[in-house]
Amino acid sequence: MNNIKNSLFYVTVIGGFTALIYWMISKGASLEAGRGIIQKKIESNHWNDFLHSMIENLQHPLAILLAQIVTIILAARLFGWIFRKIGQPSVIGEMIAGIVLGPSLVGMYFPEFSATLFPAASLGNLQFLSQIGLILFMFVIGMELDLKVLKNKAHESVVISHASIVIPFALGLTLAYFIYGTFAPQGVAFSSFGLFMGIAMSITAFPVLARIVQERGMQKTKLGTIAITCAAADDITAWCILAVVIAIVKAGSFTSALYVIGLAILYVIIMLKIVRPFLKRVGDLNSTRESLNKPVVAIFFITLLISSYASELIGIHALFGAFLAGAIMPENNKFRNIFIEKVEDVSIIVLLPLFFVFTGLRTQIGLLNDPYLWKVTAVIIAVAVAGKFFGSALAAKFVGQNWKDSLAIGALMNTRGLMELVVLNIGYDLGVLSTEIFTMMVIMALVTTFMTGPALDFIGYIFKDKPTIIPQEIGNKSKYKILLSFATPERGKKLLQIANSLVKKQTDNSIVTAMHLSLSTEIHSFDVKDHERKMLVPVIEESERLNQNMVSVFKVTNDIDTDIIDTANQGEYDLLLIGLGQSIFEGTLLGKILGFTSRIVNPDRLIDKFTGKEGLFENSPFDERTRHIISKTKMPVGIFIDKDLEEVGRIFMPIFSEEDSFLIDYAKKLINNNGSQITVLDASGEVKSRRDMQESIRSIEQIAPNHIMIMHDRTIKKEFLETQNLMIISLDSWKKLIESQSIWLNNTPSVLILKP
Repeated sequence: MNNIKNSLFYVTVIGGFTALIYWMISKGASLEAGRGIIQKKIESNHWNDFLHSMIENLQHPLAILLAQIVTIILAARLFGWIFRKIGQPSVIGEMIAGIVLGPSLVGMYFPEFSATLFPAASLGNLQFLSQIGLILFMFVIGMELDLKVLKNKAHESVVISHASIVIPFALGLTLAYFIYGTFAPQGVAFSSFGLFMGIAMSITAFPVLARIVQERGMQKTKLGTIAITCAAADDITAWCILAVVIAIVKAGSFTSALYVIGLAILYVIIMLKIVRPFLKRVGDLNSTRESLNKPVVAIFFITLLISSYASELIGIHALFGAFLAGAIMPENNKFRNIFIEKVEDVSIIVLLPLFFVFTGLRTQIGLLNDPYLWKVTAVIIAVAVAGKFFGSALAAKFVGQNWKDSLAIGALMNTRGLMELVVLNIGYDLGVLSTEIFTMMVIMALVTTFMTGPALDFIGYIFKDKPTIIPQEIGNKSKYKILLSFATPERGKKLLQIANSLVKKQTDNSIVTAMHLSLSTEIHSFDVKDHERKMLVPVIEESERLNQNMVSVFKVTNDIDTDIIDTANQGEYDLLLIGLGQSIFEGTLLGKILGFTSRIVNPDRLIDKFTGKEGLFENSPFDERTRHIISKTKMPVGIFIDKDLEEVGRIFMPIFSEEDSFLIDYAKKLINNNGSQITVLDASGEVKSRRDMQESIRSIEQIAPNHIMIMHDRTIKKEFLETQNLMIISLDSWKKLIESQSIWLNNTPSVLILKP
């Protein structure tokens, strides 16, 4: 009845008001008399009109900008992915993508397409949008700098950092002397040209360097710490020098620039002494994700914009203001990480690639059409490498580093990346750099960034460490070796408890390794040691409580599942233990994957599921990472699902097929080492019909009477499951149990799923 009523109301309202609209338009036509309105005759070709309209839409500035953004992001992602695959930072691929889309490739071979996608009139919009991306990016870079770490580790790092600035700066200025007459734009003073060449030679890309250090696992070494601290000090120093250089160039003389520099110093003092304490107070009151609401976020964004605006007005560029705004953010790492998350995705994924392509549009490699120009380019690269690479290496050697670490620091400090492009674009916008020298310097930035990885590999090859002798206990094949990989300390303690139950009485004949991996994108380089302590100490303390000998491993990586697989396979472990969340019991995870709602099923139908009469369940009830680990590891894998496990005392072990017979071996280990009470459910009669299983169980009973019991009843009572601490089940049987949507999934204790 309600449906009919609603339908009548809908038809009446829509029909009535549609008629009113039509009547008003018809009556309104009579008001047009005397207004000179010409009625178009419908004589034209409708298809041509449509095409003409579409062409006009495509040429609208907003449509062009959106098409540019889509093309740029796709190209940046593609080239970034390709270069990651060959062991290079993704920023190299994004820089190459910019050059490919510019006149050096697409513009040269597909000029019509290039002119349509990047018309000259649209480049202003692209430039301003890319500048917004740079402002946000520099804000993030400022936040990622830890000034306290710089204070604590300043001595060696400042010596190396400042040497790595002044040496290439002097060499760049010297080079400018020889090429000024040929390549400097008309009307540009030598001081301006020389200073920009010097600062361009001196820059180091802190973000790229930090990522390389993390991906190579160097962040815990003294070398990695010094390199990152040097790069941070280099960043601060270079940006301050750049601000002075910009002030001199804009003012026209050093004397005039003193006024600008004075204002800049006043501005920095205000930011440090007034704005920074205010932001700290706001940050202390709103340091959680819940309290960081829109008004609070607005305060920090307004600070960023005002700081950028002030530095632009003073004459030291908006990017310096963004960098300083990030550096004075509250020092609470949790707060900074939350805020970085809010800014980073938009700035790095959407806006920053626009800057790369805008740089690529300015880079015209085709202009280097003479062997002499390529010789000059080679000289620029040689001077850049000599100044930065060898300048940093010699300074590192002077402060006491060995030759291997000194050369590695030189290779890392020679990384220029995005920061170099920022400096070059500022020089180009100020008219200090010509198109030819701009192109040469962009090529230099690409080469010096690209060579970092191979240079580190070559240095490592030359200074090869002597092969280490594997300790007897590690290399002993007779030992039972368990690797457990955990995401949180609590999960690590639970996995260790299970591992201990399997080897407790085999202290001299077993090894347990506890490993935690953290994503390089989720942890700041300066926080690695604190994070390692936070992750490992609780697990180490638990091993001491259990009196379990344990080796702990911590690593920062960019591919967790691959590292787990490689570690497990190369270490020749007998068992790998990993964990899943409790949410699998709460309906959320299974609900998302399978649309699962538990219900009571016919026991005979359940047994049919397990004996294969209704076919195997092909969809895995695990996330992609777990599936990948299960499929690629060569040893047995245990997937632990925690439901408040307290002890490994009473264990329920269902056996549904002959493939589950391997579970009896684990029952034997648990009984012999931990004295566990095992209840085996012979769900399909396999134990009863298999002589080998019966023999195995009898051998256990002879050694430990009353510790293993066989259950033949197909109906499992909720009360029984609630008395058990842990259910151990094979992977195939677990998949079928999920498919059957059994009531067990609501009542089971913690679960250990084993893949043989």
